[in-house]
Amino acid sequence: MAIQLQHDSRWGHHGTQVTVQSGRLETHPPALGLQWGTPWQRLLHWLKAPAPAEAAGAPSRLDAARNDFIEAMADIAGAEAIDLRMRLCQTRSLLSLWHLRVDLYGAVSVAHSQAEAERRMTRLNRHFPTRAPRSNWVPL
Repeated sequence: MAIQLQHDSRWGHHGTQVTVQSGRLETHPPALGLQWGTPWQRLLHWLKAPAPAEAAGAPSRLDAARNDFIEAMADIAGAEAIDLRMRLCQTRSLLSLWHLRVDLYGAVSVAHSQAEAERRMTRLNRHFPTRAPRSNWVPL
């Protein structure tokens, strides 16, 4: 299994590409709403969007994800690990957790191995939306 960060300029964010034996899956940050459509659709969606506190997701879902992140680094010690645990405890949305995955991956790969970091990331990725990658085929 290989994990690779890639930038998707069409959506304006980084995605993680996870290669598995049955094919590829991309993990993306949790969307807070519609990110496509005409400018009028985006404006209408923006006007009807919930307040940031409401958009953070269900607390039980966030708590479950946060607990899995903290458990993934339970056997890692050091000042950087303590700092990362504090940041994990202070997250207020799944999107914030999604951005901390890179730091967690780095901490686990330094403390153990890259293979162990990939194994733990695979378990954590279940908290985030996935979809099959877009085809590179372009019609003539």
